[in-house]
Amino acid sequence: MSIPQSFLDELRARLTLSDVAGRKVTWDRRRSNPGRGDWWAPCPFHQEKTASFHVDDRKGFYHCFGCQAKGDVFKFVTELENLSFREAVEMLAREQGMELPATRNDPHAAAMRDRETRLLDVMEMAVRAFGLAFRSASGMGARDYAENKRGLTAETLKRFEIGYAPDARQHQAQMFREKGLTEEAVDAGLLIKPEGGGQPYDRFRGRLMFPIRDPRGRCIAFGGRALSADQPAKYLNSPETALFHKSRVLFNHGPARAAAGRAESLVVTEGYMDTIALVQAGFEHAVAPLGTAITEEQLALIWRMAPMPVIALDGDKAGLKAAYRLIDVALPGLGPGKSLRFCVLPEGQDPDDVIKAQGSEGMGKLLDASVPLIDMLWRRETEAGPAETPEQRAALDQRLRGALGKIGDESVRAHYGMALRERRSALFRPAAPQRGKAWSGWRQGGPRQSWERGRRGFGEPEGGPLDATRNSVLARSEAHGFAEAARLREAAILSMALNDPAALGPVEGMLEDMAMITPALAALRDRLMAALAAGQDPVAAISAEEGEDPRERLAGTASVRALGVGQADRSAEEQRKTLADAIAQHQTALAFGAGLEEAVRDLPETEVQGLSEVTLDPADPVPEAMAAALRAEASRWHERWARPHAELGERLAATTDQASEEAPEALSPLQQMLSDLRADRGS
Repeated sequence: MSIPQSFLDELRARLTLSDVAGRKVTWDRRRSNPGRGDWWAPCPFHQEKTASFHVDDRKGFYHCFGCQAKGDVFKFVTELENLSFREAVEMLAREQGMELPATRNDPHAAAMRDRETRLLDVMEMAVRAFGLAFRSASGMGARDYAENKRGLTAETLKRFEIGYAPDARQHQAQMFREKGLTEEAVDAGLLIKPEGGGQPYDRFRGRLMFPIRDPRGRCIAFGGRALSADQPAKYLNSPETALFHKSRVLFNHGPARAAAGRAESLVVTEGYMDTIALVQAGFEHAVAPLGTAITEEQLALIWRMAPMPVIALDGDKAGLKAAYRLIDVALPGLGPGKSLRFCVLPEGQDPDDVIKAQGSEGMGKLLDASVPLIDMLWRRETEAGPAETPEQRAALDQRLRGALGKIGDESVRAHYGMALRERRSALFRPAAPQRGKAWSGWRQGGPRQSWERGRRGFGEPEGGPLDATRNSVLARSEAHGFAEAARLREAAILSMALNDPAALGPVEGMLEDMAMITPALAALRDRLMAALAAGQDPVAAISAEEGEDPRERLAGTASVRALGVGQADRSAEEQRKTLADAIAQHQTALAFGAGLEEAVRDLPETEVQGLSEVTLDPADPVPEAMAAALRAEASRWHERWARPHAELGERLAATTDQASEEAPEALSPLQQMLSDLRADRGS
């Protein structure tokens, strides 16, 4: 509901801008002229020593001649206190004893305000009582713990109003009973009323006490740290009350909100002792949940203070588990420029330990080295189980897809999909094709390389084959044609995938892992996978970007026609099986070629010189060295591929048996593939 302009005008008339700004600045008395409402001070919005910040009370505006900050009293409070406009108006109105128009004439709201006021009064009485006990003789043990064991300074103790709850059942109960406020103290969570009857007794006993204040500075709850090992709980918070809802409150919220606005950052710790240690070390922009994992409501409050907060976690298993849980809470709320970073401290240490050992500078370096959310997500999913077998890799894929599905923002989800796919490809990429130096350029260009639409035809890399492919021993033979054959296979496979991408199912992982030697087609594959990860229609997304349906370019390839892409008489299951077989055959061919390349390169130089003009005509003799290389490589690749591709394994084994005696015929399987290629190109 909007605030009436008349109310804003009345509130503005009651306020003096110099009085409000004077809480945050020190006026330069030599330059200021109070009689004329003319005030000067160092600017609170940026670091400076000169007085360039000017306030004109007559006009009700401020202006900094250094950073150009300017506005009225409401703008000053919203910017410096990191509040929304409504929150700033409510805060200033309370100070002037004014009520917002929506609540003035509501009897129920008035009753609720009266009850809230009584509970807040009781809480402030408790703050003072705990403070007196802390400074008394009975609080000596609490002071020793706070000052000597925790290293808290007098300034910190005063700043956080740290107190002590004596180890007695009737210390606070008697005080409230004498004042006639027992019922309010019970409602505020300070006293416990026995279910079986009897006098209420103190909830907090024998504990170091920490007042918990809301963003307005009102004490709404307490946290107590046990001073004895006999206590049943190390930390104890107030119960849920009319004032306090634990899942919606952050410790040190108000001061940190103002500090976060200046620092443009926020640090979130595991508990209020960690936050106090950070603030004492100079990190005033620190907050903490109250003994529980960060909730959606708390994360919303955190993001209102800073779009990219740092989550500082203890370096133990519990800290990592907390980070992993928080990932799922954060994913739905991610947006452009809005995420989390994680600072995992050294194992067994909390912020207090780090500060004591390394000082503020060491803590600052750890915070600066925080990692983005996607790093923690990848770490979580890869640590959840091994990824060595196809089944384990499928489980990893399933977990990653589940995480991506939780991201609400479409753009962020798409970018996460691409980033995770790159990491996944690096993890799963087959090692064998990379062994040969001449084949190391297969993925050059990556997903950013544009597609070639020149006269050479769709999918061919600009400028012809890659240098590494063109210069290899195998590729120098026109008859061998490995690069060309691979390009045709890749085009056919992508055409099938684009024909019905929604039905890829289990084949999707095979397609994503498939090694490719044509950069332009690899780029197309990566765009297809990115669209799937983002929940988009790949054909529509690519067509919108390129201005042309990618299937039309691919459809003219003879290999595409041979695979029966889009045939009406083929079911989705048959299409998937055909595609899976095509991918497997492509991977096998590349792997065999890479292994053969390496075997040939390992031959003596005198033998290699004779291979530069090798052709695969059965009438030509094959050097004995070549036959030996084929035998060794076929045997090795038979062991690697026999299980997933039994038929190919048998062909390779047959090649091994025949190579020494019938060298020309030993190459017949490869020759048959090239004959098919010639027929394909001729058509």
